[in-house]
Amino acid sequence: MLSLHTNNASLSAQNSIAKTQSQLSTSMTRLSTGYRINSAMDDAAGLQIATRLKAQTSGMTVAMSNTQNSTSLLQTAEGAFGEVTNMLVRMKDLATQAADASSNASDKTAMQAEYDALSLELYNVMTNTTFGGEKLLGKGTAGNGTLSETKMTFQIGAAKSETMDFTVQTDMLALDGLLVGLSATNYKAVAGAVGTELTGAGAANTTIDALSTAIGKVGTIRSALGAAANRLDHVNSNLSNIATNTKAATGRIMDVDFATESSNMTSSQMLLQAGTAMLKQSNSMSSMVMSLLQ
Repeated sequence: MLSLHTNNASLSAQNSIAKTQSQLSTSMTRLSTGYRINSAMDDAAGLQIATRLKAQTSGMTVAMSNTQNSTSLLQTAEGAFGEVTNMLVRMKDLATQAADASSNASDKTAMQAEYDALSLELYNVMTNTTFGGEKLLGKGTAGNGTLSETKMTFQIGAAKSETMDFTVQTDMLALDGLLVGLSATNYKAVAGAVGTELTGAGAANTTIDALSTAIGKVGTIRSALGAAANRLDHVNSNLSNIATNTKAATGRIMDVDFATESSNMTSSQMLLQAGTAMLKQSNSMSSMVMSLLQ
């Protein structure tokens, strides 16, 4: 039907052009941002899932950083105990030498002087080893340190329940008592004090056993620290695997397929050109009405 008031062909063409323009705008937005979902209108369900996955990934990234920092803390403590072990072994060597009949009083005095110096350094290591400004080792006489806490809790995941507890408090208390027993005066950092652990009658023999016990206790603590550090390393590797796959899942939801979207954009551009041409043709139909009136 020819009509001056209603041009159905023109209305259809305009409607088609509007839809095509919307599709073209969407394609261009996706190609410019690289995301398939730029607002909840694009895919409400997909956006919700992707947001949850992104939050999980972000939490895992922080947890990975936590495990690395915690591993560094444990390694710092373990390294300090390595030096403690070296000093205790040297002190045991001195005690063993002093216990022999071939060592005279002058020899024992010289050995005692080195023993006292090592005792002072033991106190220094136990007191001043820190991580992030916080004391790590000391307990009792040497002051309270992080390892002396009832429980250390490491956050190893993005969820509240993903934690790892670690403690060597009992062993730290025992070690502190053993170290004090090895040099009651010098382990309290009394500069210039002279002990009798090697010079006293029969003292060197007793000191040998005490040092062996202390070395064994340090070994127990170092073993616990190493096991915990290894566990944290495995946790970090697992978190990395989970985070990688979770990021991939998020990408499949959020990221645009450039090949597909480029094709869609080209198709929309062609449809827009065709729609514009048809709109021009439909607008010329009014001239057909005028020709009937001539």
